[in-house]
Amino acid sequence: MDINLSQCFIAVDDHDKALTFYRDALGLEVRNDVGFEGMRWVTLGAPSQPDVDIVLEPPLADPNASPADREAMAELLAKGLLRGVIFRTDDVDATFERVRAAGGEVLQEPVDQPYGVRDCAFRDPSGNMLRFAQPRGQ
Repeated sequence: MDINLSQCFIAVDDHDKALTFYRDALGLEVRNDVGFEGMRWVTLGAPSQPDVDIVLEPPLADPNASPADREAMAELLAKGLLRGVIFRTDDVDATFERVRAAGGEVLQEPVDQPYGVRDCAFRDPSGNMLRFAQPRGQ
């Protein structure tokens, strides 16, 4: 029995800004852009991983959520307290320079970590932390 990752979700407060970052700065391809009940989902992915989708979704993607719950999620997102993702790269230093040149907010410059990777970190336009890791020896 195989179990594979199919989708992961990242909450964003402005899909157009997020799309510019994920598509233009990171080089992900747009696979779908859907609106429903006043909400929007944009699906992206790396060309090298056609079976894995990253879905940019509203902070609380539930049309029945209360205004108080929507506000609470928006506040958590604004503080950068929602989980982002970790990308693997074969050249973390080049990735760092590309994202920084595109205006990414640097949280951590590339550094060798004791757990076997060289990584760096940025915030996306919504405040999510994204890490880019290169396994050592690659």
